[in-house]
Amino acid sequence: MTRRGWVLFLVMCVVWGVPYLMIRVAVREVSPATLVFLRSGAAALLLLPLAGARGELRLMLPRWRPLLAFALVEIALPWLALASAERRVSSSLAALLIAAVPFTGVAIATLTRSAEQFDGRRIAGLAVGVGGVAAIVGFDISHTSGVGLVEMAAVVVGYAAGPWILSRYLAGLPNLGVIAVSLGASALLYLPVAAVQFPHTVPSSHVVLSIVGLAVLCTALAFVLFFELIAEAGPVRATVITYVNPAVAALLGIAVLNEHFTAGMGFGFALVLVGSVLATAASRRRAVAEP
Repeated sequence: MTRRGWVLFLVMCVVWGVPYLMIRVAVREVSPATLVFLRSGAAALLLLPLAGARGELRLMLPRWRPLLAFALVEIALPWLALASAERRVSSSLAALLIAAVPFTGVAIATLTRSAEQFDGRRIAGLAVGVGGVAAIVGFDISHTSGVGLVEMAAVVVGYAAGPWILSRYLAGLPNLGVIAVSLGASALLYLPVAAVQFPHTVPSSHVVLSIVGLAVLCTALAFVLFFELIAEAGPVRATVITYVNPAVAALLGIAVLNEHFTAGMGFGFALVLVGSVLATAASRRRAVAEP
């Protein structure tokens, strides 16, 4: 990978490791639905003109149904569940559980595509990954919110199902256009709720800065940089940030918010990483060609 690719990679590891900290701060004074509206709406205002200038928006119309499904599964519901969960669990725990997304995506792909091979290595990866998730929450289960864990499970499934919809029904569409429209649709969805739940007083400066950072840096700029990283390093190498982001987020939660980190969380995170690598590795079996 080139020097530019490494710079983009390191920047993305940080940029997508910070949101968990910012969400934890923002939901102290802003409702989860309002936070999703502000984050998606501000990011859409930045990305929609760029996508429009590239002539990408008109390409979205023929496939508006799967596009709305993608927006719902990848952005609208997971972001709401994540913001709500971080009122009940630490940002460190939330970030470490997100590491389960890769092997969850493999499970979804395997269950929905007949050509996907489910060999011994992937079975082992899924088993190790599930064991890792159990270790992350199991060593400190008495102090962990059950509702928060259910919400985090919804986030993981949504983040895993979104790429499946993208590859199966939205293949060939420009990524920037898909993300920009999805963000705009999500903002419109939460507009009525945010109008009712909008805070009556101006939030503190820490909350305002967190919301601005989430929208501008961690969403709008992050997606532009991520697409540049894919073009520079390829989609396979670009997805490696999935394994690094949770560690960055956990360290920030511990350093900035003084969150508690247990040995079980560290051990479980290591198992999740091993399981994700095994589950997402190329199958050794010869894939059956689709007719």
